[in-house]
Amino acid sequence: MKLADYVIDFIGDEGVEKIFVLYGSANGHLIDAFTRSKKTEYVATMHEQAAGYAAECYGKIKGVPGVAIATSGPGALNLVNPIANCFYDSVPGVFITGNVNMQFMRPDPSVRQVGFQETDIISIVAPISKSAVIITDPNDIRYELEKAFFIAQDGRPGPCVIDIPIDIQKAEIEPNKLFSMETGTIRESFDLDTVDIQINQLIEDLKASKRPSLMVGGGVRIGGAVELIREISKIGSLPAFPTWNALDIITSDFENYGGRIGTYGGAGRNFGIQNSDLILAVGSRISGRITGGNIHTFGREAKKYVVDVDRALLQPKLQQVPFDVNIFCDVKIFAKKVLLRLQEEVTAENFPKYKEWNDQCRDWRIRFDPVRKEMFDSGSYKFEGKEYTHPYAFTRRLSEKMDDNSILVCDLGGTSVVVGHAFETRFGQSYLTNNGNAPMGFSMCGAMGAWMADPSRQAVAIIGDGGMILNIQELQTLINYKINIKIFILNNHIYGITKAFQETNFDGRCEACGPAGYNPPNFVKVAEGFGIKTFSIENNTQIDQVIDQILAHDGPAVCDVNNHEYHTYEPRIFGWNTPIEDMYPYLPRDEFLKNMLIQPVEGWEEPAMPDVVNVNSQAGDMATKTME
Repeated sequence: MKLADYVIDFIGDEGVEKIFVLYGSANGHLIDAFTRSKKTEYVATMHEQAAGYAAECYGKIKGVPGVAIATSGPGALNLVNPIANCFYDSVPGVFITGNVNMQFMRPDPSVRQVGFQETDIISIVAPISKSAVIITDPNDIRYELEKAFFIAQDGRPGPCVIDIPIDIQKAEIEPNKLFSMETGTIRESFDLDTVDIQINQLIEDLKASKRPSLMVGGGVRIGGAVELIREISKIGSLPAFPTWNALDIITSDFENYGGRIGTYGGAGRNFGIQNSDLILAVGSRISGRITGGNIHTFGREAKKYVVDVDRALLQPKLQQVPFDVNIFCDVKIFAKKVLLRLQEEVTAENFPKYKEWNDQCRDWRIRFDPVRKEMFDSGSYKFEGKEYTHPYAFTRRLSEKMDDNSILVCDLGGTSVVVGHAFETRFGQSYLTNNGNAPMGFSMCGAMGAWMADPSRQAVAIIGDGGMILNIQELQTLINYKINIKIFILNNHIYGITKAFQETNFDGRCEACGPAGYNPPNFVKVAEGFGIKTFSIENNTQIDQVIDQILAHDGPAVCDVNNHEYHTYEPRIFGWNTPIEDMYPYLPRDEFLKNMLIQPVEGWEEPAMPDVVNVNSQAGDMATKTME
């Protein structure tokens, strides 16, 4: 059997029905193997980066490692961003690259290159991979494939890379003589006796707590503990706060949803998490996007527990935020144990209800919703006297109109802030993004892969104009495969979040972010050139009608949402040392103090101010207004 045929059939046997590829001579034998395989099929994208992003989201929806195949040299290098995506966001993936014949590989690192398009991709991606190997013996192929698929999903998931030279791809092998991998010898084990002791301590601390909170990260989904964690919140009456990778776990319709947290926290303005006296963090690495720059002000009066499957994140000397109790355990094992203990305590009526605390968190979430009634009014967003679409009003309406089991893929940059603030999730929906590597241009490609994984579900991508340009060539892939996704472009004609940063830090000087140094094309004309159905939303009066039309359209569609020059992402943290409960635009100081159940930090009376206040910012009274 030809080794390339074995590789493709092996991947199909792992449940991967779609493999995302871009052809090149160095992966030619692998691509040719699809002509003989009945177990899987390829999807040919226009760029390797798009193939990698599509594979990432295909895997997230399908529940298997996504797979992308690229050629050597530039093809392999174009997979670096998708590999980094999977590494930083703990997404299982297998990336396979072709390479030159072994006789044309450089004999020593002192030699730069021998073969045409030869690249030592393994050395390049090793720091952002769980495993990266080159196959030099055809008889190693079964072992390395089994290892890659196992390691990619074991413990804290991530990407594995296999580089296969041309002469190895076309080698003949005897599958029944290939040696296998003994997975049990490398599986991580947990000290469950220690975990039980820590859980007992947690239960006692919860019983003594007045204001406990549950902080939920994307690791809960990865660990298969979504229902368990939601049940813990329900039975324990614990307000739950999702990180930005967990918006489809603790959803907006969840009974104990406390709001969104972090430097662009949104609903609740971080008052809930910051006023807590106990924080249980599960499945989150607690990044700077959560804590803000002054990490020691995060949950500063709370006893903090963290549960993680990654030992490195539990080492106090390596932690950004010092935690009081570090629990090394699989989140599903941990959640089952905690749920059992909680049920025992609640049945025995030994556990508090925290009703007043839950009511307070709910009040903060509703009272400080970033989306306000007036944003939906005609003319609520104007630039130089002309009416445009308010992105928060559009995004909230879209969230209300999408299917209950739909898939939303959110791009990065300012788009992620708008969607994080305004899109209200419902349980059963999938919210896909990438917050670690956070590349613009991700969401359209990701939505392609997500839809390929389950064409029965409505799939929507929200992307900015800057992100759309980065992978606009994939509009042709939509046509080639009749990929039924809807793409909404939040088109502010600038790099919005970059311009906001420049205005607030460089005395208003703005370069290379628009209109100086950047201007987007006419996306409607571009999409029509690919043969794709197009729509436009010019102002708030058109939002409802056009959203209904595009969601009802059978086939791929692009909608240009004109929010010209909008870059007022509020609320947000301003100033590196500002604690996350004091968000800009600032509340009047007396009102801010009324919402603090803990001691405010020194200097709270005069918080940091931006160099320039954006003309569309409603600093002052914005955050005090409420939705009716």
